[in-house]
Amino acid sequence: MTASTHPETQTALWVYAHPRGSSLNAHVYREGVSTLAQDHRILTSDLYAQGFDPVLRESDLGRFSGSPGGVADLLGEAFTEQQLLPDVREEQWKIAEAELLVLQFPLWWYGMPAILKGWFDRVLTAGFAHGEVDPRTGLPLRYGDGGLSGRRALIIVTAGEDARSIGPRGISGDLDSLLFPLTHGALWYSGVETYALHTIYDADDLDTERVDDEIQRLRDRLRGLSDERTRPFRRLSDGQYRGTRALHPDLAPGRTDLGIDLAGD
Repeated sequence: MTASTHPETQTALWVYAHPRGSSLNAHVYREGVSTLAQDHRILTSDLYAQGFDPVLRESDLGRFSGSPGGVADLLGEAFTEQQLLPDVREEQWKIAEAELLVLQFPLWWYGMPAILKGWFDRVLTAGFAHGEVDPRTGLPLRYGDGGLSGRRALIIVTAGEDARSIGPRGISGDLDSLLFPLTHGALWYSGVETYALHTIYDADDLDTERVDDEIQRLRDRLRGLSDERTRPFRRLSDGQYRGTRALHPDLAPGRTDLGIDLAGD
């Protein structure tokens, strides 16, 4: 973990998942952190460098290991009783400190690297990121009202394909849809609002000039991020998902694509 102290500014946590220090991703990571540190207090989680264990094990349950019940519920008990392992508690502390999360990774097999998926599995536990119920409505506090509400996230992803092949009609599938389990299923579920993806296309074939262009584009994006709007996902608490938690038939009628979860679509 690295930190830059700006007590009067917001805190950002940059979570980075790439194994090579000489990679394009490593260059983007260093330049991005340096830019954001100009007006943020910075915390970092370089998952490969710190040897983060992505495997959720029985030992993650602390004294609840071997107890009957579902893993999610037992992790919530372990969180409440301060039984989680030190590496998980450290990551939770960093998230709790941050108003902005930056998640950076290469697109591998149309998803995030396993080490980052494991970070979500182990760190976003019940009790910390989700699991509470609104006493007024009886609804679970999720999809916009989770334990991490009030935070925003920028996802930076490098892809070996071009914008057409991984676009809305591309042969590889639309990137927004491919990462829906992250933006909506993990982050929005926990209350984290997300900005539009920041994608670096053709990442395997960029020459020096194009790399410099991408670094400048990222710097500009980070400096203007506070003026951007986040994705307008529908909230569970708004009453638009009724009974079975399916979207009310009067909203986006006849549609079944993932875009129906965006308000106004």
